[in-house]
Parts: sequence; C-alpha cells; structure tokens
Amino acid sequence: MGKALIAVIVVVLIIGFIGLIFFGQYVSTRNTLVTKNEAVKAAWSQVDIVLQRRADLIPNLVETVKGYAKQEQTVFDDIAKARAQLLSAGTPQDKIAANNQLDGLVLKVLSLKESYPDLKSNENFLRLQDELAGTENRIAVERKRYNDTLQDYNTYVQQFPHNIFAGWAGFKPNDAYFQASEASRQVPKVNFSSPTTSAPQTAPQTAPQPAPAR
Repeated sequence: MGKALIAVIVVVLIIGFIGLIFFGQYVSTRNTLVTKNEAVKAAWSQVDIVLQRRADLIPNLVETVKGYAKQEQTVFDDIAKARAQLLSAGTPQDKIAANNQLDGLVLKVLSLKESYPDLKSNENFLRLQDELAGTENRIAVERKRYNDTLQDYNTYVQQFPHNIFAGWAGFKPNDAYFQASEASRQVPKVNFSSPTTSAPQTAPQTAPQPAPAR
C-alpha cells in the first residue's frame, strides 16, 4: 500500500511539473506575441503619420494647380474623394487601399505641369512638389519597416508550437501588408539641377604657311 501511494505521488508530481513547464511556455509565448503585436501597431502608427502628412499637402497642391488648370475639375474632384476615403478609413487594410488609389491621382495632378508649362515656374508648386517627393521617400522607409515588423510577427505566430498557444490566446496571422502601388513608383522626381551649357566652340586655327623660298 505504501509503495502504491508513493508511485501515485510521484506520478502526480511529474504531471504537475510537466503542467508547470507547459504553463510557463504558454505565458512566455503569449508575452512575446503581445510584444510583437504592439511593435506592429507602433510601426503602423509611423506609416499613418506620413500618410497624414501627405494628405495635408494635397489641398495646397490642388489649389495651386487650379489657378492654371481650372478645366481639370474632374481630377480635382477625384483626388478630394480619395483623400476623404484615406482620412476616414478605420483599419490599416482600408487605409492601404485608399492610399493606393490616391497615389495615381497625386501623380496625375503633378503631371499636369506638362500640359500647363507655367506651373513649372510657380514657386509654390515647386515647393509642394519637393515636399511631396520627400514625403514619398519617408513613406517608403516606414512602409518597409512596417512590413518587416509584420512579417516577424506572422512568422512567430505560425511557427510550432507558437501557433497552438497563439490560437489559445486569440492571436492570428495579420495579412495587412503595405505593398507599394505601381503609381507610387512613378512619382516624378524633383530635379533642381540647372541645365548645362555647352562651351562655345572656337573655329580651328590654320597653321601658318611657310614663306616661299627666294
């Protein structure tokens, strides 16, 4: 009877020890998931800031271009709607979709300078074009940082045995990757270099002819 009781106690202790290890693993995995999920949120907040920055520049750009291209009202209406959709979007997926639509419209507005050459000499337009180009570069940096952080989270969530603990804790893969639209790769670059002037060519000098012999 004594040996049987000791065996039962040993089995209970072993099960309890295994359960303690299992619980510790669950707590550790859950804490890591929380940390990585918060990192994704922080990375997205930086993306949101630069998207807001560009959205703030658009009204001034439109008003400047309107002074030269009032007949392009359809373009102005479309970009106003796309901007409103971006600002009202509640989830990263919705904002990414609205931003991709806005990319093409911003490019279209900037491209109007080809149809209205006077825009190229407007200081306000050139300044806004420069600020937009800088903002686009910042968006590209924050987009990559966000995508890398999101990929790290998704990899961890789907690895075994993390996927088991993640399911219990309510964490799921997040597919809201921010892919650059085709239009965002075509935004005109600002070039402040002055055209080079070719040096005037001098007429070739003829060698003096020797004097005739006397």
